Amino acid sequence: MLAIVLIAYRASVDEVNAHTPAHRAYLAALKEKGALVASGPFVPRTGGALLLRVDREDEIAAIIAGDPFHTNDVADHEVKLWAPTIGRELLDP
Repeated sequence: MLAIVLIAYRASVDEVNAHTPAHRAYLAALKEKGALVASGPFVPRTGGALLLRVDREDEIAAIIAGDPFHTNDVADHEVKLWAPTIGRELLDP
């Protein structure tokens, strides 16, 4: 199952920047486990997005709960389950 998580900053970019190293370390660990396909900020930097690969939908809430942007209350996370058709083969492990 694939999901896109839209991240919208609810704090200033300076405050977000204070938590960005921990956020990126967390995401790197998710990528290593295979749960994160890709991530990055929007341009202009008002938030970002995560592309997740999970087995069960409830895993998404646990991933968000562990994100330092969530635990430090600097961003909102919106989940969109995604069922790509064209290009799906590029996303399969």
